[in-house]
Amino acid sequence: MKIHEYQAKEIFSKYGIPVERHTLCRTAAGAVAAYRRMGSDRVVIKAQVLTGGRGKAGGVKLVDNTEDAYQEAKNILSMSIKGLPVNQILVSEAVDIAAEYYVSFTIDRNTRAVILMMSASGGMDIEEVARQSPDKIIRYAIDPFIGLPDYLAHRFAFSLFPQLEQADRMAAILQELYKIFMENDASLVEINPLALTTKGILMAIDAKIVFDDNALHRHPDILSFFDPTEEEKVEADAKNKGFSYVHMDGNIGCMVNGAGLAMATMDMIKLHGGNPANFLDIGGSSNPVKVVEAMKLLLQDEKVKVVLINIFGGITRCDDVAIGLIQAFDQIKSDIPVIVRLTGTNEHIGRDLLRNHDRFQIATTMQEAALMALRS
Repeated sequence: MKIHEYQAKEIFSKYGIPVERHTLCRTAAGAVAAYRRMGSDRVVIKAQVLTGGRGKAGGVKLVDNTEDAYQEAKNILSMSIKGLPVNQILVSEAVDIAAEYYVSFTIDRNTRAVILMMSASGGMDIEEVARQSPDKIIRYAIDPFIGLPDYLAHRFAFSLFPQLEQADRMAAILQELYKIFMENDASLVEINPLALTTKGILMAIDAKIVFDDNALHRHPDILSFFDPTEEEKVEADAKNKGFSYVHMDGNIGCMVNGAGLAMATMDMIKLHGGNPANFLDIGGSSNPVKVVEAMKLLLQDEKVKVVLINIFGGITRCDDVAIGLIQAFDQIKSDIPVIVRLTGTNEHIGRDLLRNHDRFQIATTMQEAALMALRS
């Protein structure tokens, strides 16, 4: 689960990590009022959406008067960034920055450990730095039995700050970030940029936290931050109905029983030049009600031009699945082509049942099904 910058900064403040003064606003008039209350010559107006690249998209603006504050706030609130509408903005006190750094804790799946990443090249182009100059990003694996005691925090801090005073501040920030990561079951805690101000203060100018969905039941306070996108609302609704669903950008809707088979189905579609519209695992049930709900879910996506149903009958018999599909599609009014591949227990009986129903196109192999979907 991702949270907004202003929410992450609220958590940072609780842990004593310095952040600039800021106010959340939902209207241009509110932004002007926040600017006046702040009493600062300059403020930064920042879009609050759950995606990166806000600055490059025009969602971050520096202003120094009420007229510009109103106009830029109005412009940003009318934007969409990567398909996400901007409904709220953060008005932040502008900070005089001497240098920008990058710091984050995340999970390294290869070493199965928390990894600290730091760089003296923070800011909007950190992804470009990672691609073109990976040597500029310092990585340290954190031993879970040791954590981040003072001596290690200072050792890591000195790699960016040779002066003791600044290294002390950096070490303290690293330790608090690690606490946030561990105590809240995060999968990413990031500051980019971590600014060194002209007054010598280290401050989190931006903040990003991603939490492990599987651990949210332990953190009701964190769960209260959840601000789902439209896609996430659909995925949550699917979960409540017993499906595993992830929206994608293709036009071939997939309905499969089993996560591994669903992944293989998408791989087969991609192998032959197609694009899956989703990952949808409906489990082992042949319940027609469940199939109807799954189809409704697929057809909500206007990009879907064909549906590929790939079923492996193990404990669930293919003839039961076929009966369920027939009953389900008798209730569904749609002209979208439906490709069905059944294999496993009683597969021949299942296919014969479906062939007697003109709603379905029958495939016997996964490759054949994928090719039929691409041609439809």
